[in-house]
Amino acid sequence: MEKIKLDIADIAPSGSTSGAYALVLTEESGARRLPIVIGGHEAQAIAIELENMTPSRPLTHDLFKSFAHSFGVTVEEVIIYNLIEGIFFAKVIAVLDGRRAEIDSRTSDAVAIAVRFKCPIYCYDFILDSAGVNAEEIEESYQIEEEQSEGVATEAPVESAGSMTIQELEAELANAIDREDYERASILRDEIEKRKREG
Repeated sequence: MEKIKLDIADIAPSGSTSGAYALVLTEESGARRLPIVIGGHEAQAIAIELENMTPSRPLTHDLFKSFAHSFGVTVEEVIIYNLIEGIFFAKVIAVLDGRRAEIDSRTSDAVAIAVRFKCPIYCYDFILDSAGVNAEEIEESYQIEEEQSEGVATEAPVESAGSMTIQELEAELANAIDREDYERASILRDEIEKRKREG
């Protein structure tokens, strides 16, 4: 079976399942994408590492990384190795003193670990053949979801951000991280960076 390297393309709210997110992985040398529905906590765990944010307390995946580093364990790769009745199966490939172990994992946890260890994510060709979609199809589905959500009132993540100073935004960012509201923290951080670029 051919092993294909994947990159994280996006994490977006899933229109089909309330409170869930779509983790979109894309093949490194191709147009196919692999959307995987994951929970909100797992999406947050992946997103905060991608955004280089530091939580006020270590998350489970951070604890795993610290534990592994303390004992000299490295993570070589993550592989999504099977798809059965719509459920993806993954393994974390860990190495200690030349000994290699394959540890069964939920796919969302495996990806959260992969981004922390900066190791590659793979899947087999047959999984992309059966569950992958091309980039155009997934963009169309996002567009449909956006059109369906138009007119639906949502809470503004950064209320009156335009009237807040950078110092106020930074204080609010620190509060959001302390409350472990990483979605809000990510938006605040983006607003701060935008202000700094412009000013």
